[in-house]
Amino acid sequence: MKVGILVLNFGEPATPSSDTVVPFLERIFYANARLDPQETDEERRARSRQLAQRRAPGLMAEYEEIGGSPLNEQADTQARELGLELLRRDHEVHVYSAFQFTPPFIDETVKRARADGVERLVGLPIYPLCGHSTNVAALDEVQAAIDELGWDEVEFAGITGWHRHPAYLALRADGVRQVVRDAGLSLDDPGTRLVFSAHGTPVKYLEEGSGYGEYVEEFCRELGDLVGVDDYVIGYQNHANRGVEWTQPDVEAVIEEIEADTVVVDPVSFMHEQSETLAELDHELREEAEERGLAFHRVPVPYDDPRFTGVLADLVEPLITGGESEVGLRYGPCRCRPRQGTVCLNSLPRDEAAPRPQVRDTSGGPASPRISDG
Repeated sequence: MKVGILVLNFGEPATPSSDTVVPFLERIFYANARLDPQETDEERRARSRQLAQRRAPGLMAEYEEIGGSPLNEQADTQARELGLELLRRDHEVHVYSAFQFTPPFIDETVKRARADGVERLVGLPIYPLCGHSTNVAALDEVQAAIDELGWDEVEFAGITGWHRHPAYLALRADGVRQVVRDAGLSLDDPGTRLVFSAHGTPVKYLEEGSGYGEYVEEFCRELGDLVGVDDYVIGYQNHANRGVEWTQPDVEAVIEEIEADTVVVDPVSFMHEQSETLAELDHELREEAEERGLAFHRVPVPYDDPRFTGVLADLVEPLITGGESEVGLRYGPCRCRPRQGTVCLNSLPRDEAAPRPQVRDTSGGPASPRISDG
């Protein structure tokens, strides 16, 4: 059976041009239009355009500051490396890189997969912490594209939440340790505080059943255990453009109020360097911290860590083969997206779903999940 892997990402414009940034923002606002009370599609599109035009100057300034977003290039590289890793594991598959809000769009890529004769299509969103507007929305777009084509004969499977993968947890913990080591710091020092920064989400999505907030807390708790810290702080990078309630506390408020001499900031919900890390954290948050007299250290996103390629291969391998792999991850039916063929590592009890990585283990060896009916 010919298998295609869709590596799904958010996407960001590579250049700070209004010709690219405004349509990009319009797509985002329109995709989340139900946060506003507009009743007709025309009203929703007009509101999305208004919000995009208001936000665009600030975002373009961020892109100019960082020299354009590297997100798409990093995502494309991850997809290529995944294909090579699967080939090393004797899986000859088609691997595609697709984006929700920039070209190549998901619907265009699904058409490519059909033209290539793919018979089983696997959607893998590169968002470690499952959310409604990310993991779930990306897989919904794949299904919508399949339906639009009338491609009834394809088998479609999708993976949503996967932050429990032990090798992923281990490599993220290693990143924190490396920054602390390089800076000559100690997380046992009461003057040094670990701050986990997660992308914010509208509270409405949590009220509708998204487990994102719980997953952020779980992931940070397990990372804290791995690096030997239980006194950490979680802050959210919120984008309150619509005037709706977002997750709290804002990471800016955390930095304003934290009692410390030094902060080590880890962007836990990101798997690429992008405007939220390179501009919002490295420039804006750093400036706020230094104005308070805080030393600021930011943990890099391990987008190019070879172990991460192994994590991605582990995640899709059971959906390629339809069987079990060597190490003990277990998929269950996704609760956030209760559609046939959608699985995750979050729907089973924690100790059943994934082995916990050893505290301070830096081996980061690959682990492979197996599918469960649980």
